[in-house]
Amino acid sequence: MILEEFNLDGKVAIVTGSAKGLGRGLALGLAEAGCSIMLVDALPTAQTEREIGALGRSARSIICDLRETTCIAQIVRGTLDAYRRIDILVNNAGITKRYPAIEFPIADWDDVMNVDLRACFLLSQAVAREMIRQDAKGKIINIASMQSFQTGERISAYTVAKSGLVGLTRALAREWAPYGINVNAIAPGYFTTEMTEAIMRDPARNERILSRIPAGRWGTPDDLKGAVVFLASEASTYVHGAILCVDGGWQVT
Repeated sequence: MILEEFNLDGKVAIVTGSAKGLGRGLALGLAEAGCSIMLVDALPTAQTEREIGALGRSARSIICDLRETTCIAQIVRGTLDAYRRIDILVNNAGITKRYPAIEFPIADWDDVMNVDLRACFLLSQAVAREMIRQDAKGKIINIASMQSFQTGERISAYTVAKSGLVGLTRALAREWAPYGINVNAIAPGYFTTEMTEAIMRDPARNERILSRIPAGRWGTPDDLKGAVVFLASEASTYVHGAILCVDGGWQVT
């Protein structure tokens, strides 16, 4: 039966950037579908861990800064020590820095690239090696953005990183499909998170954004649960290199 294809009981997922915001919603959605979760963030993840525990699912945490390459081995080893396997990776962690492009400090540019793109590649590479070693199918889900297809005000580094993430998704999907590893991406539109709080508080910008969203509202982290469970499940076995826009219709306006 098709509903059984969405069941994630017994699966182990790593979700980066899962202390709050979209990452927290993604982790909760996977836990609701049956996953055990390894939470990864530079911030404490105790709240997310408690909420997953309340669902009757297991959650562990690794606190690390994805700007540092030592994090990659720490995440993979910590997950294997806790759960003995890795079935799903969600590369959600992301940061942004706002400057006019002509003034963008190179250190801040590098921070955005390291977290939003470089760490996604390195962690995907390390997890894919483990999936191949396990001789098991796996799912890698990158969290792209509407900024993968356009740009906003003073976010040139974020735009470049998220555009690169779409290319990375397609490149890895092409190479790893023969191993039974599905690599896909979700591109959220405008969502209510700490990162977008300042935009929502600006009446003019908020109205301008809402006027282009056919659904008539900002997204919430709960709106991503269905998409991530689909891409993490057997229901998406023949989906490779897709970029699933979850944007209230932004892309069609």
